[in-house]
Amino acid sequence: MSLPRLDPRAPWVISTHDLGRRPGSMRKMSPTLPAPVDLAVGMIGVPKDAEVEVDLRLESVMEGVLVTGTAGAPLSGECSRCLDPLTSEIEVGFQELFFYSAEDAGEDDSLLDGELLDLEPTFRDAVVLALPLSPVCREDCPGLCAECGVKLADAGTDHRHDRVDSRWASLQGLKIDDNEDDQEA
Repeated sequence: MSLPRLDPRAPWVISTHDLGRRPGSMRKMSPTLPAPVDLAVGMIGVPKDAEVEVDLRLESVMEGVLVTGTAGAPLSGECSRCLDPLTSEIEVGFQELFFYSAEDAGEDDSLLDGELLDLEPTFRDAVVLALPLSPVCREDCPGLCAECGVKLADAGTDHRHDRVDSRWASLQGLKIDDNEDDQEA
């Protein structure tokens, strides 16, 4: 079974042609690439086709091409406490060795397709692992009221709900007047 061939026109596919197979040769590049689809976890992610600023260093080594880089991308989502929209940025670092041949590589290692490598899975893994599972609009966000759902930041410090334990609710109408007890004595 052969692997599908990479499309050299795909944005995350990088050519290593000018490196050759000479260990020690190196090339740096800084492309701006469109963000891949479905790059999110839970409540936050990188919007599809957002501009991703990538700085790469490609080095030819004995086994293949070592890619080291950083990528910065915008994030959008919602606060996990108050559900307000939020935007921020993420910067991730990554390093991946793309092997020349399957014989040198392990089962989960990345392979070159001729002179082409696909950087998208490496970038995707780095971003997804760095995304916050519970993003917040600010560290001290108080969230929403569990009773009525109002934003606690807008409700004020005196916001509360009187809760009566249902086991004692039938006694709520009874009231003892202390003055009557004093007069009978």
